[in-house]
Amino acid sequence: MQTYFRQAVEETLPWLSSFGADESGGLTRLLYSPEWLQAQQAFRQRMSDSGFNARFDEVGNLFASLEGTRYKDEIILSGSHIDSVVNGGNLDGQFGALAAWLALRWLRDTYGPPLRTVEVVALAEEEGSRFPYVFWGSKNIFGLANPADVRDICDVDGVGFADAMKACGFSLPSAPLPAKKNIKAFVELHIEQGRVLEVNHQSIGVVNAIVGQRRYTVTLSGESNHAGSTPMSYRRDTVHAFSRICTEAIDKANAHGDPLVLTFGKVNPQPNTVNVVPGKTVFTVDCRHTDAEALRAFTVELEADMRRICQQMTIDIDIDLWMDEAPVPMDKQLVAQLAALCEKEKMNYRVMHSGAGHDAQIFAPRVPTCMIFMPSIGGISHNPAEATHIDDLAEGVRTLALMLHQLAWCE
Repeated sequence: MQTYFRQAVEETLPWLSSFGADESGGLTRLLYSPEWLQAQQAFRQRMSDSGFNARFDEVGNLFASLEGTRYKDEIILSGSHIDSVVNGGNLDGQFGALAAWLALRWLRDTYGPPLRTVEVVALAEEEGSRFPYVFWGSKNIFGLANPADVRDICDVDGVGFADAMKACGFSLPSAPLPAKKNIKAFVELHIEQGRVLEVNHQSIGVVNAIVGQRRYTVTLSGESNHAGSTPMSYRRDTVHAFSRICTEAIDKANAHGDPLVLTFGKVNPQPNTVNVVPGKTVFTVDCRHTDAEALRAFTVELEADMRRICQQMTIDIDIDLWMDEAPVPMDKQLVAQLAALCEKEKMNYRVMHSGAGHDAQIFAPRVPTCMIFMPSIGGISHNPAEATHIDDLAEGVRTLALMLHQLAWCE
């Protein structure tokens, strides 16, 4: 079984990765781009040729199904998104869709038709890399995407969302699509995009939650002045204020410990020149945790600390909390079932959380959902250097196949 999946991955991953491959060895496949359309059409054809009923929905999500013999109206769904970031790797997203097809193909050939209908999905979009909108694919499955929210948005070249969609043969719906009501379980296979599995020499992660996120844009306003003639005690230096905020906050995050993480990812001092005291600094804050109350408590304290520091330094501060996403737990029963499967098969696994967002977080509040992680070499992702050892990829597909067998082929 392991050898089968290793060979299947070696044969199909380079093929699917050729759509959108760029000169640096990376992958650029943005929503409703020619590369995206080529990948979806080729994947549909490949799945159709292998005996699956493959079709697109109204917005370009690709489904391929095996009809159940006893409970055909109960759907077990597996897959991930087909789009990429700019100059990304060839595993994030697309491997989950490819793996679902490889797993179902093997299950059908080994066990025959399932009791419940099983579907592969290559979701149209998750990354938000072309248009300022994320989870377009999965949100449309549940009627959460409002066409009005994307009707007037454009990419960096000024191409409208609806125009790009039309060029690929799809039309923007006039209203949210009706939610699919018959999904009984969703299983997403994904690379970890971190180093936990690699550092611990483990091949499989059983994901029990996706972290919540709070993101801020903070603006500090002081006074720009001459770098030579302004004494230190007279300054309202926003970079100095930022440095105090950053140092104190990261020290507190380290003291708090895992699974909390805190990142100051973007800093823009102004006027940003060598001989002027920076009178304005804009920076971002990204804080994540698996527990909603712990996330809220830490960030409330963080906001108070920022205001205290700025008051001490006579700096004005504006704090804009523009993302406040709650943690998303996976289905406890499915997590337990997946962990028991790993124990039975003597897999080298761990139960863990996801520090990154995934389509599973859209599914999990609405249908029973679980995730399977595979290691990322060096924890690298969203990068042409993104890679996972072939044996770990094969183990991921095997784990997915065994889980889908329990869900769809067993009573």
